[in-house]
Amino acid sequence: MKPRVGITAGDPAGIGPEIAEKAAADPRVQAACDTRIYDSPGSFAVGAVSPEAGRAAYDAIVRATRDALDGTIDAIATAPVNKEAFALAGLPWKGHTDLLAHLTNASRVAMLFYSEQLRVVLATIHVPIVDVPRLLTRDVMDFTIGITARELPRFGHARPRLAVAGLNPHAGEHGVIGVEDDEVIAPAVQDARARGIDVTGPWPADTLFGRAARGEFDAVIACYHDQGLIPVKLLGFGRAVNVTLGLPIVRTSVDHGTAFDIAGRGVADPSSLVEAILLAARLAARPA
Repeated sequence: MKPRVGITAGDPAGIGPEIAEKAAADPRVQAACDTRIYDSPGSFAVGAVSPEAGRAAYDAIVRATRDALDGTIDAIATAPVNKEAFALAGLPWKGHTDLLAHLTNASRVAMLFYSEQLRVVLATIHVPIVDVPRLLTRDVMDFTIGITARELPRFGHARPRLAVAGLNPHAGEHGVIGVEDDEVIAPAVQDARARGIDVTGPWPADTLFGRAARGEFDAVIACYHDQGLIPVKLLGFGRAVNVTLGLPIVRTSVDHGTAFDIAGRGVADPSSLVEAILLAARLAARPA
């Protein structure tokens, strides 16, 4: 029996509804799973941010999550939502990751960007750069390293080789260019190694991602959003998949946004959503 994957169509004013239909019709998707699209009834101004569209996208996510929790579907693959539309709708969540954690009562989650060439987990996610050093605590690093080591075997890496990127240039140069690498990241790595996790770092970020892409590491833990996502999207844009680690359900997503500038023109590329659905089906078919 094929896995059942729910596809949320995302912000109805963006490209989500278009790529959801295209992805569901893809022969590879149809061979791998059965799909159900959760879309937003009503009429919306294409290409425009609105509270109505934000609320509609939210409602579709809630319906799909409820069905995943009760077993009606086996996994969720999500088209993009718009964070500004969420805010205009009065929703307190910045996007899928924190919303899904709330809906599933997950205590802590992490964001993995998965591609065949490079896999990156983010220690901090949608926060201003100025706040990253304060938020990059020992507890955050311990959690992120631990959940990455625990979850990567589901993706075919039985004993994952992990590397942690340094926060500062040259990983701080032993305190010359910032103290966070020596005072926060290095102790977390040492403690994880003592627990049997194959992890090293902090490594200078400007060379680490190339090393990982060449196969030296199975995943990189990045300190902040753009540090991790720039290399992922440079190497695999349109093929990378966003996976939420730590949920009681399988959830994957695209590696791009709502693309209001091309919405309604019929030219949106569904490749990333296709990859997200295929990965969701693969994960749902395996024991967690």
